[in-house]
Amino acid sequence: MIGFKPYKDVPDEAEMKRRFNGRINIFFFSAFLIFCVIIIRMAILQFVEGPELASQETGGEQKHFPLQPIRGSIIDASGTKLAYSTASNSLYITLMKDYSKKTDKGKENRPEAEEIAKRLVQAFNKYGDPDMEPMTVKEVIDALDLEYIKQHGYEPRRIKSDLTKEEIAYFMENRAKFPGIQIVEENVRHYDPDTVAVQTIGFLKKFRGSKDLKDYEAIDQSNKDQKNPGLIYTEEEWIGYDGLERMYQEELRGKSGYLSIPINPQNMVDGVPTMVAPEKGHDIHTTIHKDIQLATEQAIMDQLQYLHTHPVSGKLHKDALTGYAVAMEVDTGHVVAMASMPDYDSNVRVNGGKITQEIVDATGNGTITIFGSGRSGHGFESMIYLGSVIKPLSVLIGLNEGLFGLNETYPDQGFASIGREGHEKKISNSGGHRNGPIKAQQAIQQSSNAFMIDMIGKRLVNKYGGEKGVEVWGQYMEQFGLGVVTGSGLPGELKGRGEYTDTKAAGSNLAALAYASFGQMGKYTPLQLAQYTVMLANEGKRIKPQLVSKITDQDGNVVKEFGREVLDEIEFPKAYWQTVKRGMNTQGLAAFEDFKYDFARKTGTSEQSYKGVNLDNGVFIAFAPRDNPKLAVAVVVPEGGFGSQSAAPIARKIFDAYDEVYGLDGTPHPKKTEEQKKDSGEDETGGNR
Repeated sequence: MIGFKPYKDVPDEAEMKRRFNGRINIFFFSAFLIFCVIIIRMAILQFVEGPELASQETGGEQKHFPLQPIRGSIIDASGTKLAYSTASNSLYITLMKDYSKKTDKGKENRPEAEEIAKRLVQAFNKYGDPDMEPMTVKEVIDALDLEYIKQHGYEPRRIKSDLTKEEIAYFMENRAKFPGIQIVEENVRHYDPDTVAVQTIGFLKKFRGSKDLKDYEAIDQSNKDQKNPGLIYTEEEWIGYDGLERMYQEELRGKSGYLSIPINPQNMVDGVPTMVAPEKGHDIHTTIHKDIQLATEQAIMDQLQYLHTHPVSGKLHKDALTGYAVAMEVDTGHVVAMASMPDYDSNVRVNGGKITQEIVDATGNGTITIFGSGRSGHGFESMIYLGSVIKPLSVLIGLNEGLFGLNETYPDQGFASIGREGHEKKISNSGGHRNGPIKAQQAIQQSSNAFMIDMIGKRLVNKYGGEKGVEVWGQYMEQFGLGVVTGSGLPGELKGRGEYTDTKAAGSNLAALAYASFGQMGKYTPLQLAQYTVMLANEGKRIKPQLVSKITDQDGNVVKEFGREVLDEIEFPKAYWQTVKRGMNTQGLAAFEDFKYDFARKTGTSEQSYKGVNLDNGVFIAFAPRDNPKLAVAVVVPEGGFGSQSAAPIARKIFDAYDEVYGLDGTPHPKKTEEQKKDSGEDETGGNR
């Protein structure tokens, strides 16, 4: 039998009506939501995206025209600005119409542009600086670039820089007469006219001419993807190319400003440009002190002149044309003076002056590289053989390696011999001087080449073998900062030349170490010498040469501070250090006869060959006071003769300058005026009457 569903399973009419009404309600509610979404979207299109869409409808877009950032200052330890930027207001005009002779519309508008040029010239003549060469109408027309030869149509044209206050006031009040006019604050870089540490401070160069440097080449590449207009480097932007200007480029630069310009498909302005002002960079506070730096520079130039005009060791030294000096605080690592002389005026580079060969030669910092201040008469660089100033380290190596004891006596005959039996070569002390029985301390004081060769060079070879001995010597050099960069961070710093590794040129491993032991096989920079001297003074701590003490923002808030930084440390017995410090006691230094502090010093005279003739270079290192060292000084004078007579007088003046400003005993001792001398009862020579 076929079954049938009960009657109650079939929905009645009321149930069907209820379901239908529910579906209708859902439909109307959904329609209401869709309608609300459409209304909201239309509002967004009209009020939020409308301007942009209108621009797109006409094919327009926003272009950014960069405004150069305002560079921060470089300030010396006394608060003097050594490099700074001043505001310079420039007049820009954005072409609001097509004035080109190549189009019908441009020809029609051309008279208007010529009239604007005439009014500009009239205003310049009336309100501009009367001492400046007046602009002509033709020059203004050329600056407007109406044919778009140099710039796109939308780009503002710089018409005139260095506007006077009267010009600014006039153009601000008469904007309507000059469509598209903008007064933009730019900046001009200045350097202290006294040319203070110019190679250390560095100089600026246009970005387009700086891409030979890897860091700027990388910036040029990243420019393409840079979304922030303030961080984009323009071709015409001035950037740090050397020294602290380059080392702290990012901090000094700030951010570019820009004009945001709406343009149409024809690359012409299609609306009112808006301006975002540049942001000024941070200020860099250098440890260089202007007074000490200038005293150092003058001391070098005075000494070079003296060597040219006064016989030293029986002859004039007219080929001593350059000099280098670094003064570095023992405790802090602060470099208070860094001189590479002769120098030049950095303002010439940024003010459009002629770059002479003399400026090019003097641009580099000879205290950290071989390039700077030209060359000596026979072409010697700033990196020369150290000569006897290496002997304190040679003795430390000998003591630490157990090559001799503190009380061991060496019979100094005035020479040492190296080479095979029957083919020995004699290497003499300076002047062939015979010192007789001496210990390590006297070997430094009497500057015995023979002691260094027989007691250190030869014995190091005997202990390790020739090749290994050279390797051990090199390790000590690097531990004392000779053969590695100092860590100053200055661009272009060299690590020196350890020529003792060229054993083939020396003749043998033994010969290499023999010559290296008294300073004839290594060339290092004056800054490395200063760092090495600090290490002798503080007994083993290699301190980073600090050229910047802090960075501040434009409100004077400290952004970053730099403290003492120990790069490496070597531990020797206290007695070794004391022996070396007592040995650093060169006698007969006329320049220090009346120096009131006990100080440690070592003179050096390195020989350098020119066409088979050996010429003498002057080298000098010292720190003062001896037992509580405050300042270390290193001086190099290529072709200056004996270091005691060429370099030591420069060092004395540096110590005096530091004593006046900071005090070698911690208390400044400024020079007395003539009136003060008179009141204190001193005679003209500084003694009591």
